[in-house]
Amino acid sequence: MSRSTLPPFDRADPLGIDDLLSPEDLAVRDTVRSWATDRVLPHVADWYERGELPVIRELARELGAIGALGMPLEGYGCAGASAVQYGLACLELEAADSGIRSLVSVQGSLAMYAIHRFGSEEQKQAWLPGMAAGELIGCFGLTEPDHGSDPAGMRTRARREGGDWVLDGRKMWITNGSVAAVAVVWAQTEDGIRGFVVPTDAPGFSAPEIKHKWSLRASVTSELVLEGVRLPADAVLPDAVGLRGPLSCLSHARYGIVWGAMGAARASFDAALDYAGSREQFGRPISGFQLTQAKLADMAVELHKGVLLAHHLGVRMDAGRLRPEQVSFGKLNNVREAIEICRTSRTIMGANGISLEYPVMRHATNLESVLTYEGTVEMHQLVLGKALTGQDAFR
Repeated sequence: MSRSTLPPFDRADPLGIDDLLSPEDLAVRDTVRSWATDRVLPHVADWYERGELPVIRELARELGAIGALGMPLEGYGCAGASAVQYGLACLELEAADSGIRSLVSVQGSLAMYAIHRFGSEEQKQAWLPGMAAGELIGCFGLTEPDHGSDPAGMRTRARREGGDWVLDGRKMWITNGSVAAVAVVWAQTEDGIRGFVVPTDAPGFSAPEIKHKWSLRASVTSELVLEGVRLPADAVLPDAVGLRGPLSCLSHARYGIVWGAMGAARASFDAALDYAGSREQFGRPISGFQLTQAKLADMAVELHKGVLLAHHLGVRMDAGRLRPEQVSFGKLNNVREAIEICRTSRTIMGANGISLEYPVMRHATNLESVLTYEGTVEMHQLVLGKALTGQDAFR
């Protein structure tokens, strides 16, 4: 092929990654991007500044209508989409705001996935159709005030009392908690760690919202308090015993973060690139200076390498070949690089970079939470370290 017949360079897709996507993939991406552009971007800076997501139930129903909730799950009103398509949706949602992607991740990859993967047919029929439609919001209760990276040490307990279960304990930093209709709660039992499907209107259950956050402000974050919550015998997830259950859910959700982080990075990079082209200093746009171009080039390299990594992991997931260590690889790299892209974008934009008129500082502060939730940097380093050396350094 001669140079004259080569496709033009596309600054939005410099590696031609779109060539790897099917028409169906592109349609999913464009649908979610259009929804986020219309329904989130005009309002998210205000939501973030106010520290609330006042229309979360409305947004959940709209996300259900476009098939974004529980996307890769089959049946029960779920879209049955590919892992790549789900990843593309996460990228577009987080390009709008990490809080919106978190809403979808917790709903689909944690609460719905747990019920779909480990629940009884009765539990699936009772909850999944409403959750897929966005009529019912779910949350996932694993992290506790004193036990984050070490969930095996959780203090929440479930004991048998007659034919019932009785739950006592607290969970912390729970996305969607205060607006959820159902909570998947993990607790210690005499048989090991088990998962329970808990209707949030059960007596003894409460979910006070956590305030004064400086990250993920356009998101509902709560504490879960369980004080003698009595559940029937069939509230337990029958196919989840031990940490395998919650950890498999987390791996599924972390996969979405691998894509989502690149959405936040893309939005920040695009803002910096556009700004550099219009901001003049010393008589010309700052995009014409070598140091600015070096920053933009380095950011573009890491951004699109991250998208390639996410796509590769998605292809492996669709083939049933994605290992948890590979998900750790993706989350560790992509979130870390996304934060650096946001910080570098801010330097290009100077003081304007801290303004909510631009998305950069909002994405940067959100990613500080994304960096440590669903596995801190150190935990993913140790997962990879163990895989590489064969030595367990967690304890």
